[in-house]
Amino acid sequence: MNHTFEFLTVTVAIINALLIVVALFVVPSNRRPSSGMAWLLFIFLAPIIGFIAFLILGGRYLPRRRRNRHYEVKKALQKYVARWARKSAPSVPRVPDERLASAIALGRNLGAFPMMGGNTFSLHSLYNETFVEMARAIDGAKKFVHMEFYILVRDKATEPVFAALARAKKRGVEVRVLLDYISTVRNPWRRRTQKTLEDMGALFRYALPVRPWRGEYQRPDLRNHRKILVIDGTRGFMGSQNLIDAHYNKHANRRRGLSWKDLTVQVSGSAAACLDAVFATDWHAETGELLQHTLAIDPPVAAGGGTAMQLIPSGPGYVNENNLQVFVALIYAAKRRVWITSPYFIPERALMIALKAATARGVEVTIFVSEVGDQPVTYYAQRSYYEELLLAGVRIFMYRPPYILHAKHFTVDDDVAVIGSSNMDSRSFNLNYEVSMLVQSADFVRELDRVNATTIAHSRELTLREWQSRSVFVRLVNNLARLTSALQ
Repeated sequence: MNHTFEFLTVTVAIINALLIVVALFVVPSNRRPSSGMAWLLFIFLAPIIGFIAFLILGGRYLPRRRRNRHYEVKKALQKYVARWARKSAPSVPRVPDERLASAIALGRNLGAFPMMGGNTFSLHSLYNETFVEMARAIDGAKKFVHMEFYILVRDKATEPVFAALARAKKRGVEVRVLLDYISTVRNPWRRRTQKTLEDMGALFRYALPVRPWRGEYQRPDLRNHRKILVIDGTRGFMGSQNLIDAHYNKHANRRRGLSWKDLTVQVSGSAAACLDAVFATDWHAETGELLQHTLAIDPPVAAGGGTAMQLIPSGPGYVNENNLQVFVALIYAAKRRVWITSPYFIPERALMIALKAATARGVEVTIFVSEVGDQPVTYYAQRSYYEELLLAGVRIFMYRPPYILHAKHFTVDDDVAVIGSSNMDSRSFNLNYEVSMLVQSADFVRELDRVNATTIAHSRELTLREWQSRSVFVRLVNNLARLTSALQ
């Protein structure tokens, strides 16, 4: 018995030592130092458990077939994007600032979409009314409707959208729907939603499915976090709002009175065509079908020049962190102010340095977050950055409960803004498929400022004195949560 115990002890010790040595070679390769150190610490403390977790969650690449499909459709899209760009080119305003011009060029080179003019827009910040606007747009569809949502559920709030989809299908309109796989299968409303789509005859697919028994597998915590609705390639919706009740159909949220505050932008013109190109990319990745007949539609150009917009897709299918790089470049281009709204704010080091550099040169930096959170680990992790931000001169406004501020946008000075699905955290920069829109328009910023004014009215400002008086226990929880956020 003793010999058996000693043998097992020695065997486990040897395995642990080998795993640690292997980890030193494998983990840091092409990985951010903070992420590498977090994984190594985990493996050093629990070699077998840590290494298994790394094998499951530490992979940074998509399967070869998915990567190849991404490159195929990206190449096929070039001619369509070039045509839209030529048509809208006369409506694109001159960029007066060299740094801003560099940020726009960066977005073009990373995401493949140039700045395009001739667009119109409207912002929707009232949750249920956004669904009514979507339904109204779907009722005008003549050829196709494309939907892609991280969370898509048929419930009482979203019924107008599903009813409009059914009417469109009866008119002979093509309806295609993409749903994130993991968020769908863990939703108790999934069967009702799936049956509704099946009954109306919609084509729907799961994005990033984790079904090894079907040969479908990639890192399981990758998500398609985009929220896109496109009608006929000429009108579109995007932003932070999922297609679900404002309480997310959770009894705990209703008991606490929590509801989500989001922001969606409706666009028409080349921006809508670019949104459809993003949908076509994701549809091709899941089905192998290239939707060239839908991409061949010419979007309208608004009279009088319209609004200049540039789409910035990002995610594991791209070599670089498109959203992070463009966001950082825009912050360095700021001269007067940077206002950021993000429910999950865990800044990469490059982003933190850019924000501190902005305040150091006299730029007003303001961040809007929720006072309460729905994702405990992320909520506590982001709070670990508050002291560093406050010491740097960043103002932090916390949106009061019973609301979760879920909108994702920021403004730079008075004529540049970004809106989309991307949070300011490592998950959105590294693991999630996101889509953001860079807008060069003083009118758009004025509209966004009206939204910001409402946010300020419902928020309270966090002071350095208040934050430094927090308990030792709170500091410990925040710091531990911060360590877990580096495990990417």
